[in-house]
Amino acid sequence: MIVVIQRSDSLENRNKIYAQFNHNTVRVYQAFNHQIADEAIRLGTFGSCFKMDRMTWIKPSFLWMMYRSGWATKESQERILAINIKKTGFNEILKNAVLSSFDKEVYGNFDNWRFQLENSEIRCQWDPDRDIYGNALQRRAIQLGLKGSMVRRYVNNWIVKIADITDSVIFMRNAIESKSFHEEILPAEKEYPLNE
Repeated sequence: MIVVIQRSDSLENRNKIYAQFNHNTVRVYQAFNHQIADEAIRLGTFGSCFKMDRMTWIKPSFLWMMYRSGWATKESQERILAINIKKTGFNEILKNAVLSSFDKEVYGNFDNWRFQLENSEIRCQWDPDRDIYGNALQRRAIQLGLKGSMVRRYVNNWIVKIADITDSVIFMRNAIESKSFHEEILPAEKEYPLNE
């Protein structure tokens, strides 16, 4: 499987994807307003409130999603959805992703990268992963942006299950604030194999 991986100094230092997954599905996270989330839970996928013509970003890292959404406190990110998608779909997303920023090791020259970026429906972005307090970690977390036909395939073909985990997120947020948080209540994420 060909996967776009942004490297720093060597292959040993490449970014790794950490996620919850099994033989059939991979869990990603998204944050939405109440209207989109309620409809998605009711339908088991996204409906008319979800903008199919916009780029949508999926995130396998739970703590990066918490950082991004402020633990479900930011406007229009008050609801956190855990979305299990087909592993075959996730692998196809990875295979066709183009890095959001130029990397000479990956693309050779700027024009080649720009051409691929302009002709791709999938963006790959690496950001520092986070701890429970929002502090940056040494490792990076992947975000994958989908648009066009890839959004339609995500919504119509690849989503297996959507769960609203907002209550769990609020429980964890309160535990952090009251200093009663225990690491074992976090989702157990492991390194995703890229060469299957």
